[in-house]
Amino acid sequence: MPQYSIRDLAEEFDVTTRTMRFYESEGLLHPSRKGQTRIYNDKDRIALKLVIRGKRLGFSLAESKELIQLYNPKGANETQLRRVLDKIQQQKNALDQQIEDIRVMQLELEEAERRCLETLGDNNNSNP
Repeated sequence: MPQYSIRDLAEEFDVTTRTMRFYESEGLLHPSRKGQTRIYNDKDRIALKLVIRGKRLGFSLAESKELIQLYNPKGANETQLRRVLDKIQQQKNALDQQIEDIRVMQLELEEAERRCLETLGDNNNSNP
């Protein structure tokens, strides 16, 4: 079974060793130890990959941890996949709301800008 050092995985996934230790403290990674040295296995490597992917998708660490814990190496992982789909839908809904909020803010800014320009135009026209 392949083994990895903290530096190996940190370099592979472009994270700091401090990040790796944080994920360990959060219960996302479970390296064995040889003295003070952390030894990671394939399961840790996959968990780290899933955490990083989850972050890109907007999942919290707690959500990523939940999804990792649902993984069953001997099963079809239907429960895990359905939960991932739920999380994806939640993220898409949140993004749709953010897009709408941005559109509304953009309209409000344009209206405020228009009023300011009108007022400035009125002030310039009233001065001889």
